[in-house]
Amino acid sequence: MPRRTDTNDTSSPSPTEEQVATYDRLVPMLEAAHREMTELSKKKQDGVVNTFKIKTLNRLLGELSKVIEKDPSHAFVDMLDEETLPQNSDAVLILSQWRAALKQYKDRHYRYDPAESVTRWFTVENPDKRYRS
Repeated sequence: MPRRTDTNDTSSPSPTEEQVATYDRLVPMLEAAHREMTELSKKKQDGVVNTFKIKTLNRLLGELSKVIEKDPSHAFVDMLDEETLPQNSDAVLILSQWRAALKQYKDRHYRYDPAESVTRWFTVENPDKRYRS
């Protein structure tokens, strides 16, 4: 089989079907949280995020972390610090980094499959059959 040389070829291993399901289930929640924190930050940029929100967001980020843990972008995302209680604007920055990392991850693994004439996730269980992994 030919070796893959297109721009989607990266050092990021293909996700599993379970990781894809987690991604698809949790990214909309991250988007909603980012919108809420952005609105809160507009009203009170230097306001402190309360402990409940940080724990809730970190639970979400912890699950998403498992999805991208082997992806190069994982090194550039952080959890919210429960001890220092970040400001609203800091939380927005961290959530924005997560959104960007997750978008890059999806861009690497979710694309058009000419063999099936659909756009889909390329997973461990359902790889791109044109190339070797």
